[in-house]
This record gives sequence, structure tokens and C-alpha cells, in this order.
Amino acid sequence: MFIKKIQKTFSSQFLRNAGWLGLAELANRIFRLGTTVTLARMFSPKDYGLMAIVYIVVEFSSLFTLDRGVIAKIVQADEEDLDIICNTSYWINWILCISVLFIQCIASFPIAYFYGNKNLILPICAVGLVYLIFPIFLVQGALIERENRLKIKAIGNVAQSFLGNYITIILAIAGMGVWSIVAAMVLSNLIWIFIYYHNCSWRPPKSLKLEKWQDITNFGKNVIAVEFLTRLRMNLDYLIVGIFLGIGELGLYYFAFNAGSGITMNIVKTLISPLFSHLCGVRKSYHKFRERYFNSVKTIATIIVPIVLIQASAAPFYVPIIFGDKWTNAVPILILICLSVIPRAFKQSSSLLLNAIDKTHIVFYYDLLYTLVFGISLLATVNMGIFWVAVAVLSSHLIMSAIFNIWADNYVFSKNKKMFNKS
Repeated sequence: MFIKKIQKTFSSQFLRNAGWLGLAELANRIFRLGTTVTLARMFSPKDYGLMAIVYIVVEFSSLFTLDRGVIAKIVQADEEDLDIICNTSYWINWILCISVLFIQCIASFPIAYFYGNKNLILPICAVGLVYLIFPIFLVQGALIERENRLKIKAIGNVAQSFLGNYITIILAIAGMGVWSIVAAMVLSNLIWIFIYYHNCSWRPPKSLKLEKWQDITNFGKNVIAVEFLTRLRMNLDYLIVGIFLGIGELGLYYFAFNAGSGITMNIVKTLISPLFSHLCGVRKSYHKFRERYFNSVKTIATIIVPIVLIQASAAPFYVPIIFGDKWTNAVPILILICLSVIPRAFKQSSSLLLNAIDKTHIVFYYDLLYTLVFGISLLATVNMGIFWVAVAVLSSHLIMSAIFNIWADNYVFSKNKKMFNKS
């Protein structure tokens, strides 16, 4: 019986998809290790600070392209509405992406002025070119995700990672500084066009129509709002550290993230990526839905918790050896930020649970409170130094995630059984 149970677990569609994405992430980590070591040797803390600002701008600007909301809607859409949703999503993507590019270029001037560094203007504008690439392949990617063909996404992740890291290393060694990051971000996304077009037969409509655009935006707005708040929490500590403590301290703090939770959060994303489509496939059946959700969460916990604990324990040894002695001061911060990955993983799982049953507004309301508590804790500790900022990050995630996980599970599986069929 035990052997059969193990075989059943490892034959699940969720775990197969997670396995492909996991292998892709392993390859990405190998490629990324070379990049991280190169940048640690070639970049100063100030260079890391500039890189962090560019990444923060892209993180927030890309939200307004509505990509995650559109993808989620295509994955969740009823079959009879799928063609219309795809066609309208294509044009919405173009309208939003072009708009975001122009806004980001305009915003680069006040951002550069705020940080007192005019060298930020051109990189922030140039990295916005990536928004002209997204609409070309986003619908195809969503359809592939809807069909649970995540092996294709895994192959794309490996190809993009290899190309992006290769470009970054070559240009960083050549002394291009932050431009090595900008060029890699733009050029590496081109690979998705080839991969998705080769594996998906859907092609863009020839005429501009925006049928059911309200359905897409109404569903997507809460998904995007939550994503905005999530990214705000992911970057708020950078913003506050940069404003109150300067770019040098920001560089040290950003390195701690990049060498710590940056690694484990990518593993979390890999494991959780298949969860939404996995749940949507049985969202009409209470028992199947419940079984899939809890089995998936157990799988995520079994993999994530040991990896995070091992990395946190090994940080004092591998950081000076791999990255150099100049980053030793970042080790305590790295450990705390790394541990915060565990509660964040469970929070993401519970959010997808509610999204799958069309309760995106609940996730949004809680994330507003979550972000408020997170921001207040950062402001209360920033003047004590970046170590205490990291303590605030870990404490906020532990408390707020635990509350949400317990409530969400009870809300879906105890209080709302009637929304499911009895099968």
C-alpha cells in the first residue's frame, strides 16, 4: 500500500509539471550562480544599488501590462468563451504594453532625480523595450499553461535563462555595468516568441475587437492588484532602505536577497506555478478540489522547508567562499530573508486557492492589510539598521501568512461547500 501511495503521488499531473519546472529552475540556478559570482566580483555595492532600482522599476511597471491577470483569465475561462477571450486579450496586451513603455520613460526622469543619479534615465527607458515583446507571445503562453503543457514552459525557462545569464556575464566582464542587466532582460525574452509559436497553433486576430473586455479586466483587476501588493512587499524594503540608508546599504541588502531568498523564491515559484491550472481543472468538485489542494501543499512543504533550512544554515560558509569576504556582513540579513520564504510560499498557495473559486476580491482585501502591516514594521525598524529591517520582514510574513492560511482553508472547505458539486 505504501509503495502504491508513493507511485500515485509521483504520477500526479501537478508533480510532473512541478518536476519539469523544477529541472528548469535547477538549470537556471546553475546559470545564475555564474552570473551572481561574476556580478559580486565585478560590481560594487553602488552598482548593485543601481541594478536594484532598475529591477524595482520593471517589477512595478510590468504589473500594468496586465499579463498575470490575462493569463489567469485564459486559464480559467469556459471553453465556449475561449476564442473571444484570447483575441481580446491580445489587443489589450498591446494597448497596455505600449502605454507602460511611454509612462516608464517619462518616469525615469523623476526617478533619476530622486536618487540623484542621472545615469538611471537611459537604462530605465531601454529596459522598457521588453514591453514590446510581451504581447507577441503572452496568449500562446497562457493557452499552453491552460492545457497543462508546462514542459514547454520549462524548456523556455531554460533557454531564456541561459541566454540572459550568458549576455549578462559577457557584458559585465566587458565593464558595461548596469547595461549588462538591461540588455539581458530585453534580448532573452525574444526566445519565448520562437518557443511558444512553435508549440501553439493560436495566431493573433487580424482585426481589432474588444469583446468581453470587461470580463477580462474585472477578473484580472483583483489578480493584478494582489500582484501589485505582493511586489510592493517584495520591493518595499529596498525602497525604504534606499531612501533612509542610502544606495550603499541598499546594495548590501539587495545582495543578501539576491544570494538568499532570490534562490529559494524561484524554487517556490516553480512549485506553485502549476497549482492554479491544477486546481481550476476540478473546481466544480469539492472532494477532488480539496484533495488536489492539500496534496499539492504537502508536496510544496516537503520540498521547500528543507531547502530553505539547509541554505540558511550553510550561508555563513558559502557566502565568503563563493562571493568574497566583502559580503560577509550580509550573512545575518541573508539568513533572515531566506527564512521568510517559508511563510510566503504557503500564503501564495492560499491565494491561488481563493482565485480558483473566483474569490479574488478577498485576496485583494487581505493583501491590503498585509501590506500595511508590512510597511509599518519596516518604517519602525529602518533607523535601527538593515539587520532589523530583515527581522521585520521575517516577523511580518510569519504572522500575516499564518493568519491568512488558517482562515482561507476554513473559508473554502468548511463554510463554502455549497459552491461545489457533490461529486
